[in-house]
Amino acid sequence: MTRAVQQTTRDLRRHNRSALLTSLYLHGQRSRLELVGTSGLSSATVSNVISDLIADGVVVEAGSVESDGGRPRTLLRVNPGHGHVVGVDIGETHIEVGLFDCTLDTVATATYPIASTGLEPAEVARLVRTGIDAVAATPGVDPARLLGIGVGVPGSVRPGGVVHAPTFGWRQVPLGDMLAPGIAAPLHVDNCARTLGQAEMWRGAGRGANRAVVALLGVGVGAALATGLDGQRGSTSTTEWGHTVVQAGGLPCRCGSRGCLEAYLGAEGILARYAELPGSTPLTAADTESRLQELADLATVPGPAAEVIASTAEYLGVGIANLVNLLTPDRVVLSGWVSQVLGVRMMPGVLDAARRHALSYLFEQTRVELGQLGPEAVALGAATLPISQFLAEGGAVPR
Repeated sequence: MTRAVQQTTRDLRRHNRSALLTSLYLHGQRSRLELVGTSGLSSATVSNVISDLIADGVVVEAGSVESDGGRPRTLLRVNPGHGHVVGVDIGETHIEVGLFDCTLDTVATATYPIASTGLEPAEVARLVRTGIDAVAATPGVDPARLLGIGVGVPGSVRPGGVVHAPTFGWRQVPLGDMLAPGIAAPLHVDNCARTLGQAEMWRGAGRGANRAVVALLGVGVGAALATGLDGQRGSTSTTEWGHTVVQAGGLPCRCGSRGCLEAYLGAEGILARYAELPGSTPLTAADTESRLQELADLATVPGPAAEVIASTAEYLGVGIANLVNLLTPDRVVLSGWVSQVLGVRMMPGVLDAARRHALSYLFEQTRVELGQLGPEAVALGAATLPISQFLAEGGAVPR
C-alpha cells in the first residue's frame, strides 16, 4: 500500500470516527441503526467504527430500547470516564478553573479573585496554572489523561494564544506561551464569548436553534453568533455588540466612545448609575458581584434599585431589538453572571422593550431566553475547545 493510499485511508477512518462520535456527543444516546440513518454511512462501516470506538473506551453501551417488531436495539453513548478536560474563565473579577468529564459534567472547580493582581499578565497566568494544578489533583483524576485545556479570555485572540484585550489593558500578550510551561495536554485559547456561545448551543438554551445570539453579560458585554450545531456543520463568531451605541453622546464607555451598550449593561455601569440616583442607599459589599447581588435584593421594593434595574432592562431590550433587526436570529440567549443575578427580574421589561423596538415580523420568530449553564458557564465554554478537537480527531488526542 503506497503512502498516499495509507494517508487517504487514515483520513477516511478519522472522518468516519469523527462523524459518529460527534453525533453521539451532541445528540445523545443512539442505536447503530439510528447512526446509519443520520450519518449516511453503510451499516457495515458504522458497525466497524463503533466497534473501534468501544475498544478504545471512547464509546460505551447504554442499555437497550424496544424496536418495532424486532429485537431490542442497543443504545450507545460517549463514555464520560474516558478522560477529563479543563476549562478556564479569565474574567475581570475572578479566574475560575473547572474540571469536567468527557461529557462536560462538572467534577471540580477552583476560583481565584484577581482584584489584587492589577490584571498583570504574569500574575494572571500564575493563577491559571495554580488552578489547573489544583483541579487536576482531584482524587481519581489522572493528569496524564487530560484531553486538553481550554482558556476563555475577553478580547481578540490570535494564533498561538496572543491576546489583545483593551479592557484588561493587554496588547499582544503571549498568553499561550506564558501558560504552556508545565502543561503537557493540548492548550487552546479563545475569546470567552465565542466559547460560551458554543457551550450554550451544545448543552444550554441554544440547543436546537439554527441561528442563535448568545449574549455574555458581566463587567463587560459581548455576544457570539452561533449557527448550526457542531464544529463540522456550524460556526460561532464573536461580535462587538457591547460597543454598539444606543444613546448618542451618552455615558462614557471604557472603549473611549460614549453611549455604548456596555456603559448601561455592564455590572460597573449598572452600579454607577444606581449610585447617582437620588435616595440610593450606599452598597456595602466588597466586590462587584456581591454589590450587584445587594442591588438585586434592594430592588424587591420600589426605589432607586428597582428604577435602575428597570432602565437596564430597557437598554437590554433595545440591544436585543438591534440584534433581531440586524441578524434575524431564531433565539437570543442571555448568559453570563449578570444575567444570573438580574435576569429573572429583568426579563419582563426586556421582552417588552425588545418587542417595541424590533420589527414585529422578525421578533415573532425569535425566542429570548436566559442561559442554562449556571455559574460555570464561561469555564464550561472554554472546555468545549479541547472537546471540539477531540471530536474532530475522532476521539484521538494529539500530544
